[in-house]
Amino acid sequence: MDLMTNKFVSSIVVNMLDVTRLRVLVAVARHGSVTAAARELNYAQPSVSHHLARLEAETGVRLIQRAGRGIRLTEAGRLLADRAAEILGRLDAAENELAAHAGLSAGRVRLAAFPSALGTIVPAAAAMLRTEYPGMDVRLTEAEPPEALRMLRAGYIDVALVFRHVQGAVPGGPEAPEGSGMRGRLVLDEPVHLVTRARSSAEGDHAVGPADGPAGGPAAGQEVADLARYAGRRWIAGCDRCRVHLITQCSLAGFSPKIAFTTDDYVAVQALVASGLGVATLPDLALRAARHPAIRTAELPGARRHVFALQYGEPPDSPATIRLIDALCSAAATLTMTIARPDRVAPAAGAPEVVGP
Repeated sequence: MDLMTNKFVSSIVVNMLDVTRLRVLVAVARHGSVTAAARELNYAQPSVSHHLARLEAETGVRLIQRAGRGIRLTEAGRLLADRAAEILGRLDAAENELAAHAGLSAGRVRLAAFPSALGTIVPAAAAMLRTEYPGMDVRLTEAEPPEALRMLRAGYIDVALVFRHVQGAVPGGPEAPEGSGMRGRLVLDEPVHLVTRARSSAEGDHAVGPADGPAGGPAAGQEVADLARYAGRRWIAGCDRCRVHLITQCSLAGFSPKIAFTTDDYVAVQALVASGLGVATLPDLALRAARHPAIRTAELPGARRHVFALQYGEPPDSPATIRLIDALCSAAATLTMTIARPDRVAPAAGAPEVVGP
């Protein structure tokens, strides 16, 4: 390594970790403008520009460049901003953990979760924590699993609630999604359902039938789906992971689905199904969060979705993090013990309304 390189590396090691300037850089990277960054940080614009200039001088690297009327990060700027976000996340977490350890507060914990969890088990868990630990600060963010994992690695959150689709029993029990430094606890093992438009009793629905109650499958008497009967129908797919799961399920049934609509909004999925525009599959949480009165569901044999609470880094965990995960598990257990209300079958056009099983 030559003298100039040594000098450059030494400059970064000694001067780069000014927390205030790192926060400014991260804010600029997030918003793409000095004005928006200043607004977020409650700084004057000249102050933001000054911190950026000082950071460039201290590191000896050009971090921003003009782009029209605005600015954008250079490659070095993007690299530093990514690492700075992770550093700041860890610093914030350390401050929170120390405060909780010292008994100054009940602690703060940040959670990212996917929509159907935010509509079911997350509010129940947050309510439990508010009752048991009134001083605890729980912060929630909506994010699908890929984004939640990125936020977890960057230190923006403390816990990521994610899911994984599986088929049949998993040897050795459910395993958390893989990832370097990731640790997880299973929160929920839920079924996946075929969702179709409700029919009157006169029409019937021969694509579903009662289960015999096999081990690990639907309970006896509960309706189970025969996907092969829907091979010629149009399908509604969800997020990327859900789409892959749908294609896998249909492949096991011997056909490739004709996907006509794609949306990760489970309310919209049910509305499309209820309007007769297609059929879909949805996990149990999506149906518990909001259920359209004009749909009918049948459990897919062997199809499950495992929900995990993931953490990043080595233990020990903060008391607030442990309390949150315990509350999520408790809320999920309570939810699965509740009796789901029966399907309300919508009448066909001109037919009387009936309530089906």
